[in-house]
Amino acid sequence: MKYSLSIVIPVFNEEESIPELVEWIERVMKEQPLLSYEVIMIDDGSSDNSWEIIQDLAKQKLQVKGLKFARNYGKSAALHTGFKASEGEVVITMDADMQDSPDEIPALYHIIQNDGYDIVSGWKKKRHDPISKTIPSKFFNFVTRKISGIKLHDFNCGLKAYRSKVVKNIEVYGEMHRYIPVIAKWNGFKKIGEKVVQHRARKYGETKYGLERFLYGFLDLLSITFVSKFKKSPMHFFGAFGTLSFIFGFFVTLYVIARKFYEIHYNLPVREITDQPLFFLSLVALIVGVQLFLAGFIGEMITMNSPKKLDYIVDEEIGIG
Repeated sequence: MKYSLSIVIPVFNEEESIPELVEWIERVMKEQPLLSYEVIMIDDGSSDNSWEIIQDLAKQKLQVKGLKFARNYGKSAALHTGFKASEGEVVITMDADMQDSPDEIPALYHIIQNDGYDIVSGWKKKRHDPISKTIPSKFFNFVTRKISGIKLHDFNCGLKAYRSKVVKNIEVYGEMHRYIPVIAKWNGFKKIGEKVVQHRARKYGETKYGLERFLYGFLDLLSITFVSKFKKSPMHFFGAFGTLSFIFGFFVTLYVIARKFYEIHYNLPVREITDQPLFFLSLVALIVGVQLFLAGFIGEMITMNSPKKLDYIVDEEIGIG
């Protein structure tokens, strides 16, 4: 590894905070002379002067590196690209809005290195957010804990530390950045801890996230849970439900036909099979069963022959490689 740690920072319209943040990181790291570091800033299609500021800082400071997306891809894309470019033994992520304190960096680094954790997530125990964000956030974190089995209080905290092998072996896409611990766990990195960190009031600009992120968050949680469990064996999910549906439809059809023969044999009033709703229910169950089974079969072929590839167009870069 080239560096002791890499600090990965997604940037989206944060021109006011970037210089102050980099200066603060530099001040903290000067107190850690044994640690070499790099700061990788990913401009996620900013419409302000964020990229120009990153370029100027990279020219002045060897530790600062930059990547610029051709358009806004989102935080997950920025983190994924930053992870792939990082060269540190430990990778620390933080937001560019200065609500995450760089003073936490040395402690997070040492927890990873000395205590053997794969991931250490920040916990903003005391938040400086309005109640419209804190209450939904608590509920969101509670549900995520129950579904994932990971005992973290703040999944969405941007301040996290990772062992390098973790970020090099996971894929972050869509809006899955808030579920990186869940993705890591499903990939075998199960030693996940947390540390109480300082949450600072926003100094510049406005929040980029609204209440809709919680709705999207729950949908993403269901998606990542399903994909993590069944991406390698979709037949286990679709095939199981398809088989049950087909068996149900098959035996109900047999029952309807057998009942008609019974009524004919004993000269009972006979009701036409096509006049019985149960027949159509069984027919639907048979069709759905076959379709689910075929979906699982097709999913298996796609899994075997089309590994997912994530490519984001990097428009410019400086200091990378």
